[in-house]
Amino acid sequence: MKNLIASCFLSACLFSSFASNSNTALADESRPPNVVVMFIDDMGYADIGPFGAKDYKTPYLEKMAREGRRFTDFQVTSAVCSASRSALVTGCYHRRIGFAGALGPSAKHGIHEDEVTLGEICKQKGYATACYGKWHLGHHPKFLPTNHGFDEYFGLPYSNDMWPYHPNVLHLDMKDRLKRWPHLPLIEGTEVINSKMTGEDQELLTKQYTERACSFIEQHKDEPFLVYLPHSMVHVPLYVSDAFKGKSGVGLFGDVVMEVDWSMGQIMETLKKHNLSENTLVIFTTDNGPWLSYGDHAGSAAPLREGKGTMWEGGCRVPTVMWWPGRIPANTSCDELASTMDILPTVAKLIGTNLPDHKIDGKDIRPLMFGDKGAQSPHEYFYHYYGGGQLQAVRDREWKLFFPHKYRTMAGKPGGTGGIPTKYSQGETGVELYNLKKDVSETTDLADKYPDIVKRLKAAAEVARADLGDKLTQRKGSGVREIGRIGQGDSLLVTQ
Repeated sequence: MKNLIASCFLSACLFSSFASNSNTALADESRPPNVVVMFIDDMGYADIGPFGAKDYKTPYLEKMAREGRRFTDFQVTSAVCSASRSALVTGCYHRRIGFAGALGPSAKHGIHEDEVTLGEICKQKGYATACYGKWHLGHHPKFLPTNHGFDEYFGLPYSNDMWPYHPNVLHLDMKDRLKRWPHLPLIEGTEVINSKMTGEDQELLTKQYTERACSFIEQHKDEPFLVYLPHSMVHVPLYVSDAFKGKSGVGLFGDVVMEVDWSMGQIMETLKKHNLSENTLVIFTTDNGPWLSYGDHAGSAAPLREGKGTMWEGGCRVPTVMWWPGRIPANTSCDELASTMDILPTVAKLIGTNLPDHKIDGKDIRPLMFGDKGAQSPHEYFYHYYGGGQLQAVRDREWKLFFPHKYRTMAGKPGGTGGIPTKYSQGETGVELYNLKKDVSETTDLADKYPDIVKRLKAAAEVARADLGDKLTQRKGSGVREIGRIGQGDSLLVTQ
């Protein structure tokens, strides 16, 4: 059964505790703040103007940064779709709740019914909640958003390349393609409303998700709401609506990013239209770095090393902007370590709800978000798991220690063109230490120079292995919970 959480109403003592620090007080004590989280797929660190993009314009995100706060050391727990998303939605390391990699159409598992999602946290306070976009935490009905705290859902259940038009199957007849990838479904609630998505259908997704989100805000403007907007773009294959085709002047990738920027602009303008800006927290972030093998259809992680599918900073450090006029200090940056899994506990504290009864790993980052003087990361250590449960690295606010493992790399080669990827090479790292404050590009291994830091981070890794396990050392982990699975009597999503 779903973990029961007692409803908690905002009380005078709760407001008093918030007001003890003026920066962390609620903006409107008569109504908790609205929350909008836009989550982009496969966007690199340098793919938007506030983080260095120059070849195309992202005016709304630049405005958001001018009026809000950039987070320059914002981490995902794993540089791959499902694992990353599970951490944001539950506030837990993906490893703790059984996720790894990216779930495909044949998966019979997904988010467990006992996990508590961001939607369920907000439902404790009577929020209207919606998810529009790519879910990727299980596609069968029991795993979909409307069974996990969201009143509405519209979107793709998994990645938009998991279909019979993927480049690696185009040489086959459709009959043979369908043996590898089924048709891609579009879902509303728990029902398939389009069982065979086409490229023309995908061109409309960013626009449709955005229109749904704006309509939901307008419908619920008089009550608190949560909108979770996990866009399918900029994951390949890239698609964009007619209004943005050719708009960037630098190719399809730039066009797609500009439409994502437009999407944020529509959200901001809708909030302003209904005088909701000053009581709404808006977060823009991404699930991992760029899929570099796709070349001109991928973004850039500059100046970070590597990209999606690795736990180098280019894979796990993501561009993040938070906006809340009058609450979040304008035109500021935070270079302290924070993470997508911090969103759930931070929102819980903001709106005055209980955290789950079970263990979560995210932290309350309100002091960082509101720019409190002297605020530091609440994470003493942060763990980087990848590859089916490998503990590949551990870091603190300054230092990052890698453990021996193999990883994919372009090794200086260019990626593909026109949506066709090139092959990765294989790299391998030993025990290596990097100072992320001085060497964000992870170029200089300092393990031999600082043995005491290596020793300390190795000790922290042992704590993680005892709790979360480690495939590299064959440890199971006492704190790992079961992922959800299809059982007898559970209905299956019919996709064809």
